[in-house]
Amino acid sequence: MKNYTKYFLLLFPVLGFSQTKQDTIKATDELIEVVVSNKLPSNYSKLPNQVVTVSAKQIDFQNFQSTAEMLSNSGSLFVQKSQQGGGSPAIRGFEASRVLLLVDGVRMNNLIFRAGHLQNVITVDESMLENVGIFYGPTSTLFGSDALGGTVAMTTKRAKFLGDAKNKFTGGINTRYSSANEEKSVAFTFNYATTNFASLSILSFNDFGDLRMGKQKNHNGDYFGERPNYVTTVNGVDQLNVNDDKYTQVGSAYKQYNFLQKFAYKTASGFEHGLNLQFSTSSDINRYDRLTETAGSGLRHAEWYYGPQQRILGIYSLSKEKAVLGSDLKVNIAFQNAQESRHNRRFGNYNLQNREENVNIYSIGIDLDKKFKKGELFYGFESYFETLKSSAYANNINTGVRTDLDTRYPNGDNNMMRNDLYVSYNEKMSEKTIWNAGARIGYTSLKSTIADDAFFPLPFSSISQGNFTYSGTLGIVHQTSNNFTIKANLASGFRAPNVDDLAKIFESAAGTIIVPNEDLKPEKTITADFGFAIQSDSKKIKFENTYFYTRLYDAIVTDEFLFNGQSTIVYDGATSQVFANQNKGKAFITGLSTNFSAVLLNDLIFNANFNYTLGRVVENGNQSPLDHISPYFGKIGFVYSKNWANFEAYMLYNGKKDASDYSTSGEDNAQYAPIGGMPAWETYNFKAGFNVYKGATLFAGVENILDTQYRVFASGINAPGRNIYGGLKYNF
Repeated sequence: MKNYTKYFLLLFPVLGFSQTKQDTIKATDELIEVVVSNKLPSNYSKLPNQVVTVSAKQIDFQNFQSTAEMLSNSGSLFVQKSQQGGGSPAIRGFEASRVLLLVDGVRMNNLIFRAGHLQNVITVDESMLENVGIFYGPTSTLFGSDALGGTVAMTTKRAKFLGDAKNKFTGGINTRYSSANEEKSVAFTFNYATTNFASLSILSFNDFGDLRMGKQKNHNGDYFGERPNYVTTVNGVDQLNVNDDKYTQVGSAYKQYNFLQKFAYKTASGFEHGLNLQFSTSSDINRYDRLTETAGSGLRHAEWYYGPQQRILGIYSLSKEKAVLGSDLKVNIAFQNAQESRHNRRFGNYNLQNREENVNIYSIGIDLDKKFKKGELFYGFESYFETLKSSAYANNINTGVRTDLDTRYPNGDNNMMRNDLYVSYNEKMSEKTIWNAGARIGYTSLKSTIADDAFFPLPFSSISQGNFTYSGTLGIVHQTSNNFTIKANLASGFRAPNVDDLAKIFESAAGTIIVPNEDLKPEKTITADFGFAIQSDSKKIKFENTYFYTRLYDAIVTDEFLFNGQSTIVYDGATSQVFANQNKGKAFITGLSTNFSAVLLNDLIFNANFNYTLGRVVENGNQSPLDHISPYFGKIGFVYSKNWANFEAYMLYNGKKDASDYSTSGEDNAQYAPIGGMPAWETYNFKAGFNVYKGATLFAGVENILDTQYRVFASGINAPGRNIYGGLKYNF
């Protein structure tokens, strides 16, 4: 099977990060200039909703191993992990298919993004990122379907023309070694610049060994998650082995390869053409949590792994100032191919099950920006057409005999199309007041066919539906004085059902079969945000708070269903209870985000943030815990910056997730937590960067200094123990 690309994400708050105030302001400018310039005002402080940014300089200094680690260590975003090679970001209690991921303005979310935990985040290498913007709350009006909890907008580095680049030929190398998993990473960058033509090439490689967890007891809980044994297959026979070092999570190692190529060309008439090619792939990545599941006195699975997470992205872009009716124009025409696969077999069963998915995405986006004396108008059109080919087979690892297997999705033709129009307007009413309003309308269609129903003998061979989608937003920012600013925002969001929601047909358990439901409607949210910021006259002290309340309507849940008026059907010779995804869920989510920063000395800054979320399902007047709701979490630290060096000392912390607050849906992975729930934890960390000579920077640090043993809520793998890292970056 030929494989291709993929990649993804990161983030950090303006507060609680490791750069000077000057760098933070620069990060803001870069975000708007490069990430989504045709959909947002040039200064995001004009936005009434909560936004967080991170710059390339911040990424370099933090020196985390992957974008998943960068996110989880930010103190402002929660990340679940089922294996070392993964990371599923959650924003305001929404996760996976309910959080929208963008790369260079193109959506990564596709027709098989599921509602559970997605591990795609590692497939964008952090060394290739220029900046990242995190937009909290429903942002469907700007970005479309799936943006219920928020949007993560990633922008890769751009090819620099002569003038932006110091010389005709520039580039660099970045290396890193980490002790917790014997990581060895290297990235090469090369930029060629002329006045009208530029080329950027980036190649990176990451080699991660088995991850070592902490050895010291977490004072909030007992020892947990150690790896006493593991499975190997010798001469075709599965064997249970004793782990010589129970703190090493055997089977968590993987490798990652990434490549980016950009070309840019300016014409004499003012047009700029761009070609953006990205490729990412990995080795096989073990689903570590499944490999630790027990059965009797041994382990349940001998093998459970994802095939290479691969994705290719190609974007042709065209831009010109005042190209259409005085509006700045940006056009993106893109193609993506994403391939993923799942491979598993039980201990002692030598038939390996293989399920493979091949997704193609074709898209065009047209964004326009019209500036007025007091306001700015953003409007445009987006169209995405996606196809899926789902296949499956089983093969005996000893005899090579190959047999048919039921596919994860319908085994015929599957496609989905989205067409949206959007408009957003921002106006400065006075020197102290700015307001904005926006709307989006669209139509989404889905078609899916069953080519072979040998495994699922249902009385139909196709599923199709169409949905009219819409969202809106209205907000205001008012500065009451030089020391106090308030923000208020009301926004709606939507997520149109995809193939994973609507068309999966499978036996979830013996005697239970899930069938399609053509009447499935989009999920919808309405969110009210209220925030305020207080700062001193000198602007050296700042305190920010954002409160939000979200109502979730028509949430898609799996429940009992009538198929052709029948609650049971005969499947595989046995009577099975019928279930289907349905719009039955109603829930609310509320919470707050608090940030505090103070310049203690000219070169010393104190930062702290705190995040709390509460989510409940409401049914028949009763309330129960909503899934994906993290415990409270945050980051507290000090940053000391000089021209020759930067230092940061900080604490990351998470509260306890009590067993009574786990959702009954199973998405919170209670089986991977200790009895009573996931204990609270905190880690202490130190980082440093030294400018050793012109163009060269030495990075070093210690993470989880106390070597605490802990696991993040809903995760199936323990977090790294004490990690000592070092790296050298050289630019020419």
